[in-house]
Amino acid sequence: MTVYNDRISQYVIDLFAVEDDALQYARENSLNLGLPSINVKPEEGKFLQILARISGGEKVVEIGTLGGYSGIWIARGLLPHGRLITLEKDPRHAEIAREHFNRAGVNERIEIRIGNAHEQMERLVREGPFDMVFVDAEKPGYGNYYRWSVENVRSGGIIAIHNAFRKGSVAGMVKADAYTEIMQEFNANIAADSRVISTIYPAGDGTIIAVKV
Repeated sequence: MTVYNDRISQYVIDLFAVEDDALQYARENSLNLGLPSINVKPEEGKFLQILARISGGEKVVEIGTLGGYSGIWIARGLLPHGRLITLEKDPRHAEIAREHFNRAGVNERIEIRIGNAHEQMERLVREGPFDMVFVDAEKPGYGNYYRWSVENVRSGGIIAIHNAFRKGSVAGMVKADAYTEIMQEFNANIAADSRVISTIYPAGDGTIIAVKV
């Protein structure tokens, strides 16, 4: 019987993913400054932290910085000499994230690169291979982000992709939105991709986890 729900989510958060002052500030300040409320949930963030360390924790890419909330979690999973490169299109979002990184004490581990992520990725190729890629950006670009990720993570590297559930619409739980069909096809393509071992981590809005074989 499946029992994961909001009460179980809070149970996990209270035990394993308690926000410190810096994380709470990053989440709340982002909302106060008008950024969309699309951050990962705390238990998703903690899972990303664990994945970053499992991956080897040296070279990680994040596609979609927003206010830096997920970046803080990831950076805290890196090895002491590890580095996170996070890509953000909006200069204002990058400025807000930079403040949050400084407040969390992880700014020296993170480099924010501003501009179109698809163009930034092509320049990133020469800096790979990478241990992990986390994708949380515009849904029509997911196919390209995934193709790039598979090509540029090392063997055994991890690809994590947020919003696999589209609030449950991919499984018919709520009315489909503009991106439901995109995510249904995207999820199915990854499930059938023999280049990776994959599944969905079912907390929050679902995160695809794929390990390159």
